[in-house]
Amino acid sequence: MVMKVASPKKAASITEKVWQRVYGNYVSSNAGRSSGAGHFHSTKRCSYESDDEYEDEDGNFPLVQIGAERTKNVLILMSDTGGGHRASAEAIRDAFKIEFGDEYRIFVKDVWKEYTGWPLNDMERSYKFMVKHVQLWKVAFHSTSPRWIHSCYLAAFAAYYAKEVEAGLMEYKPDIIISVHPLMQHIPLWVLKWQGLQKKVIFVTVITDLNSCHPTWFHPGVNRCYCPSKEVAKRALDDGLEESQTRVFGLPIRPSFARAVLSKDELRKELEMDPDLPAVLLMGGGEGMGPVRKTARALGESLLDKDQGKPIGQLIIICGRNKALATTLESDEWNIPVKVRGFETQMEKWMGACDCIITKAGPGTITEALIRGLPIILNDYIPGQEKGNVPYVVDNGAGVFTRSPKETAKIVAEWFSTKTDELKRMSENALKLAQPEAVFDIVKDIHELACQRGPLANVPYMLTASFTSLI
Repeated sequence: MVMKVASPKKAASITEKVWQRVYGNYVSSNAGRSSGAGHFHSTKRCSYESDDEYEDEDGNFPLVQIGAERTKNVLILMSDTGGGHRASAEAIRDAFKIEFGDEYRIFVKDVWKEYTGWPLNDMERSYKFMVKHVQLWKVAFHSTSPRWIHSCYLAAFAAYYAKEVEAGLMEYKPDIIISVHPLMQHIPLWVLKWQGLQKKVIFVTVITDLNSCHPTWFHPGVNRCYCPSKEVAKRALDDGLEESQTRVFGLPIRPSFARAVLSKDELRKELEMDPDLPAVLLMGGGEGMGPVRKTARALGESLLDKDQGKPIGQLIIICGRNKALATTLESDEWNIPVKVRGFETQMEKWMGACDCIITKAGPGTITEALIRGLPIILNDYIPGQEKGNVPYVVDNGAGVFTRSPKETAKIVAEWFSTKTDELKRMSENALKLAQPEAVFDIVKDIHELACQRGPLANVPYMLTASFTSLI
């Protein structure tokens, strides 16, 4: 649509009509709207009354449709520092598509890697190095926790990379920005403030740590902070957020997992597993880390009834991207049914086919296991953000913690033989903790925020004077 230039005399009356119509319709159409959040069941498009165009007295002055429906841009900020951030970002993207179709255009981006320089563009490699040398990560996590420390270094990054971050964000002209990473609140919010866009762009944080989390997750300038647990919500309030800003919906898990209707018998047939033996799922995360081989060998011994020479259980091992581990395990000789898998994209099926799981305390895997009602044996955790996940599972009676492969194997053997009641009770407790609809609750609440924002949020970026140089 072409915009013609009006004379100064006519522009004043036209502007008055536009603002009267915008504010008048917005107030009347939103009278009585509740500002509370919770579970929303309406997925209707946001729309506001507006004339198709405003004309001058000659009838030839078309103006951009303020308040007209249009596809909204959603920019999800993430970083591959651990697999959970990308997984949550993609889960949110998929839920938007399921719930709202083409009403939203979703971009999942690591703006730091694509637009900035060192050290922001090198966070993925630095994180992997520190996690392998775990004491380095522990020091980094706790030493940067005090507010005065992380506020100083984030302010320095913001000052140095302000233009690059601004260009990265505004390339996508976002109506909504969603951060799923603790270092992606402060700098983007400063950019929005500098450009006077807080009232146009909705900014929300989706926390991907279940219990203990770094303070950089919390920023009082967000419209919403979605917390996976009450423990995290309490930390958010202690860190300066208002109760109206926080929502406790759970950790977002991909929709194909959360809403899959699965039969264990059918899955075992599809995955060519033994239909009668109970199954344990052993995981080493996306990189196949931890004592996977030692635990697998211990399970191979404990799940064999030596008196009868028969197995009492079967073992599924997910090696992730660790091809060397997979090759080694495949070459081993086993006395029980064993399946060795690499990186899996259909974990909902493997979890649905098993009866318990052994894993490190990654929040995504824990959340998926709870949804499937799997008792959990936690065998490791990353200091800092994953440490609190252990009491979250253990104190709620959904699993146990041990770093010993032999102890792990003993627990599984007892669950499959003499302590089946304990296995059942932990499965029930896991289901009580599960929040399978979390990702849908989050996107519906964001949609509601977009609807409440009103027609001014629909003003295109080309009408925002401060960004004319970037368009």
